[in-house]
Amino acid sequence: MKKKSISFKTASGYAALAAGMVFCNFALPMREPLSFALFFAAVACGLNPFLSGAQYVLASAVSLSLYASLSAAVQAAFLILVACIYRRFQRRMGYERILYAAAAQLPFLFLFPHAGYGIFPFSVILQKLVIGAFTAVLSLLFEGGMSALLHRVFRCRLPASELAELTIMWLFAGMGILSSLGMTVFSALSLTALLFSVILLRSAAAVPFSVVLAIPTAVITGSAVPLAEYALYACIALLFTGYGRIASAVSLMVAFPAAMYFEGLYGGTTVQIVLTLLGCAIPVILAVCVPEKLLRRAKRSLLFYRERTLPRIAVNRSRRAVGEQLYEVSSLFREIENAFDFPDGPDRAGAQLKEKLVASLCTGCERRKACEHAGVFESMDKMIAVGKAKGRVNLIDLPFEISKACCNAGGLLFSLNKQLADYTRVAAELEAAREGRRLLAQQAHGVSEILRDIALQQSEEYVFSDEENLLYGALAREGLLSSEIFLYGEGAGYTVTLTLESRTEGKRIAEIASKALGLPLALCEKIPLTADRACFVLKKKPDFDAAFGVAACPKEGEIASGDTHSILKIDERRFIVALSDGMGSGEEARNVSDRTLSLLESFYKAGMPSETVLSTVNNLIAFSAEETFSCLDLAAVNLDTGIADVVKIGSPVGFVLSGETLQVLEGESLPIGALEAVHPACLRVELKQDDFLVFMSDGVTTAFGSNSELCAYLSRLHPLNPQSLAEEILKNALGRYRDRAEDDMTVVAVKLTKSA
Repeated sequence: MKKKSISFKTASGYAALAAGMVFCNFALPMREPLSFALFFAAVACGLNPFLSGAQYVLASAVSLSLYASLSAAVQAAFLILVACIYRRFQRRMGYERILYAAAAQLPFLFLFPHAGYGIFPFSVILQKLVIGAFTAVLSLLFEGGMSALLHRVFRCRLPASELAELTIMWLFAGMGILSSLGMTVFSALSLTALLFSVILLRSAAAVPFSVVLAIPTAVITGSAVPLAEYALYACIALLFTGYGRIASAVSLMVAFPAAMYFEGLYGGTTVQIVLTLLGCAIPVILAVCVPEKLLRRAKRSLLFYRERTLPRIAVNRSRRAVGEQLYEVSSLFREIENAFDFPDGPDRAGAQLKEKLVASLCTGCERRKACEHAGVFESMDKMIAVGKAKGRVNLIDLPFEISKACCNAGGLLFSLNKQLADYTRVAAELEAAREGRRLLAQQAHGVSEILRDIALQQSEEYVFSDEENLLYGALAREGLLSSEIFLYGEGAGYTVTLTLESRTEGKRIAEIASKALGLPLALCEKIPLTADRACFVLKKKPDFDAAFGVAACPKEGEIASGDTHSILKIDERRFIVALSDGMGSGEEARNVSDRTLSLLESFYKAGMPSETVLSTVNNLIAFSAEETFSCLDLAAVNLDTGIADVVKIGSPVGFVLSGETLQVLEGESLPIGALEAVHPACLRVELKQDDFLVFMSDGVTTAFGSNSELCAYLSRLHPLNPQSLAEEILKNALGRYRDRAEDDMTVVAVKLTKSA
């Protein structure tokens, strides 16, 4: 049979339990067995009763009395028996455990040697009865504290009742440490705990914790001075947390000797001074030497005191489920794409032309065999191919073999042209169906890509991070207490979500978070939660900002301009600027431009790939009406990188003004809707700080006569803002027309600036 090994964690726990029992027995002057409270708590919380009982009996040896050890042995035997009975019947102790704690005090009453305290005017047996009752009550309090230590501490927030029970446990253990080991050891232990609480929490929560650490000293000395001293130590150490743990440790090393001066330490012996200061030096050395990796692990554990883990888990499960569902829907649209995007089959209608032609003219002809021998039927394939390409045939399309051998060439031409008319109609219907399938396939592909990207974003889980604790501490130092903080995403998608009082200024929050996390952050959303609480959402600031300018003038005599411009914010980090020029002028041309830009904006905002957007919009415009063409300038700009993806379709030249440099943006494609498939000119331009991107309709560029003259004019300009630049260009163009616009004229300018 394989023996069950004991883990280091378990062994450490039992060792701490044994030490606690020993110290509790030193808490009172006559070594009363207060360690029974720890023994009872250990048994009630499910620890091994035999091992705990043995530790309790050994701890009773501090009384240096055989009867004291006998009393402890009887108590241990009683509780072990009770625990074994409950384990045998697989039950847990209920309220009856109060009776067991009280009954276990009988051996103390009759066996434990106790001389009694002279300050109390009643008998020794009555004093022992009071101490026994006190020990029984203490056992129940220790049970709550032990349960918190074993199952909840560092795993979740502790309620006030459990924090109070842990404080009582520390009170008696600390009193025992002071009585048995002296002030030097107590100071070393308590100041170590104080210093590490400051380093790990980095918040005002370390101050009440430090006060709790000083309670045993305050009780022993009967003075509240130790409470004030420890609170002061914590406050001073917190002041230096921003400079690192070494600074906090050194500040304690300065504050402690200073406080000891007012307590008259330096009037004592050298040994006393050295031992007292050693109680502060040891924690400082430990704080400086502890590995950073160990501190990070401790910080991650302490996050659970602040964060509610269940909502985070629930949100992650919901996000994961939505992500998986979106991915399945994405796969469905991918299948739809495959269903519509299949290769064309054989041209059956075209193959039947020859069969119908031969059946109608050659079946009963006497010269059929002679024609076959002369190669007439093979020549029909050539004539049919020409007819399919031209739509009809005439005499000059007749092959030599047919004109020489066939006696009914005119009838052959007439019959073939009749069949070609039917074939052209069917082919047009098939092509329309084919284009419809392609359009549906393109849409399914675009929707599939969008859903896949959303699925990947939704599948990203919210996890705890050290930065959350860092931000919590930074806010606390500014007097802002956040109950929950989420940090998630990477790069441009980095997002900070936190709850604070709704009256808190968003700009102040962004400044604190930016400094704490080392990233430029800006408030992008504020969501009310209650009357006085709100959720603040911060996102990483883009590197650039943009300013826009537009100047326009309709054609002389027209009310509406055929030019349409658009500036669309896709999200916090991307925008689209576009200029569309409908063919002609007036209301009809404007409708074409509006329809083109509206489609483009909707597709881009939905996140559809650019190649799908352009081909789809081209098909939709081409199908909508005849002779409704539109020229387009479009730029999708990334404010993080300054990269602009420029699309030019049938439009005049555009420009990038960068200091003294002028870059020309030119395309050669036909307008949207002019052909069945658009082939736009796609350019990628990297815009820098203070660069200008300029789009102009052909009414403006034509006014300058040539591109070289327009370039020469723009090179002389030194604009300050995009609006004045657009107005200056339009004013100069109108001047060349003698202030009478011969066409719709529009100028759109964009200036990229550094984010504030």
